[in-house]
Amino acid sequence: MNALLVHGAGGGGWEWQIWRRVFIAQGFRVSAPDLQPVSAGLEATTLQDYAVQVREAVLALPSPRVLVGASLGGLLVAMNAGLADALILINPLPPAPWHSRLPVRAPYPARIPWRSGASLAGTRRSLFDADEAACLFAFRHWRDESGAVMNAALAGIAIEKPSCPVGIIVSGRDEDVPAELSRELAQAFAATTIFLPEASHVGPLLGRQAADAAQQTVGLLNECIQRRSN
Repeated sequence: MNALLVHGAGGGGWEWQIWRRVFIAQGFRVSAPDLQPVSAGLEATTLQDYAVQVREAVLALPSPRVLVGASLGGLLVAMNAGLADALILINPLPPAPWHSRLPVRAPYPARIPWRSGASLAGTRRSLFDADEAACLFAFRHWRDESGAVMNAALAGIAIEKPSCPVGIIVSGRDEDVPAELSRELAQAFAATTIFLPEASHVGPLLGRQAADAAQQTVGLLNECIQRRSN
């Protein structure tokens, strides 16, 4: 089975190191690319540019193929759900109409300085459920992000209910995407939920529970694919 793992804003494929190991150990072939700015630069990069990159990466994989996305990556894989045999959304930036209840942080500038403005103390605060090594690693790898991408995502994207099986991981202590929004999205998508009550927004990928979250996801995906093939 092939899995495409799509990172969130300001991150990269490096966020999936723990998940990659778990998935490969369970027989998955894994791709976790970095979303790339367009040739005109990060400031010129749009949400649709990222969505096309995800689409091209999915189409390069043979079936069965599953899409896994975290935060902004969750929205991007949901935009490409028609190409997937199963979908896993991890604290996803929600589509319309749930987007209107996100904490207000738009409009962003053309370039969001998440790399140049990062601090180790700030990383520790956001990754309170991760150990020191994970916080240091994340601090060294955050990157700046396109404001146009985030502004478009926060403006609300209309998405049809996916026809494939969906799982949604919900962090109980997510300050970026409130847990109640992810639960409501799960209900609308008829999704199975995995609830991590003490996890942060990025905790399912980088926190102390990351390996367990990945293992639970593998079990859920195997069930989804089996049901789809019957």
